[in-house]
Amino acid sequence: MSTQPHPAAPVPSEVGEGLKAAFRAHPAGVAIITAMTPAGPVGLTASSVASVAVDPAAIVFSVTRATGSAGSILNAESFVVHLIDDEHSALAQSFAVSGADRFTPEQGWSTLPTGEPYLAEARAAMRGHTMSTVAVGSSTVVVAEIDEVLLGRPGRPLVYLDRRFHSLPTDQND
Repeated sequence: MSTQPHPAAPVPSEVGEGLKAAFRAHPAGVAIITAMTPAGPVGLTASSVASVAVDPAAIVFSVTRATGSAGSILNAESFVVHLIDDEHSALAQSFAVSGADRFTPEQGWSTLPTGEPYLAEARAAMRGHTMSTVAVGSSTVVVAEIDEVLLGRPGRPLVYLDRRFHSLPTDQND
């Protein structure tokens, strides 16, 4: 019988809880990140995508685990970051929940010539590859170089706020 100690589960600190509360009230854009693996397509919803530079074209995002879809994306040679609008809020929800239906024909997925899953109805899709990663606690920050940008038609912006998806008006009359 092993008597090795088990690692303790992380205990939220007062500062960590404050950080969660602060960002709960800070809206963030919504993206779906996809990749193709030998086992098939994988994807997840992310609200941590941001632009970093235009030369080279680069973005940053984070994932909270190095397993499952997140681990597969971290290990993929390339991936696509889809910036989505309100019409895809149900899709964003399904990619945020483990085991939900993903990549169905009804959801509008196809495949790019380079092999990655692609949502042509996304406001924008950016195909890229990892430049570097940084482990931060249980998360991994990814700096990615963008190889191709596919612009779609804009819709009502979708943001993540207070643990829910919300649409924003596109002009003063909405």
